[in-house]
Amino acid sequence: MNIPKDLYEAAIAVRQKAHSPYSNFKVGAALRSANNIFVGANVENASYGLSRCAEQSAIQTMVSSGYKDFTEIVIYTEADTPASPCGACRQILFEFSPDAKVFIINHKKVLKTFTVKELLPEGFSF
Repeated sequence: MNIPKDLYEAAIAVRQKAHSPYSNFKVGAALRSANNIFVGANVENASYGLSRCAEQSAIQTMVSSGYKDFTEIVIYTEADTPASPCGACRQILFEFSPDAKVFIINHKKVLKTFTVKELLPEGFSF
């Protein structure tokens, strides 16, 4: 399995902290920025539009810690097939690091690897 082990383990661990009472679909994300690991879990809200995906949570933690880009991110779920980031997350990832590697993996260790640009080839930027 060609995946950063530290990010993989961090994504699995943070997934357990997800708040998903409506979908029961827990997601964990871990990204690397300047040799630091930042994690995020999905946080649902009864007002669905206020929910945050794990990828968004990890980016918010990274930015709140003073960093503005990342080199790789692991997204972990226990879905039958690896769960790809939603469109909003793709744009948020693109905003910070269009060339970063994205590893999506599930509990069966089925792995798919992309760059952010491959997931969102015409992402919006200034």
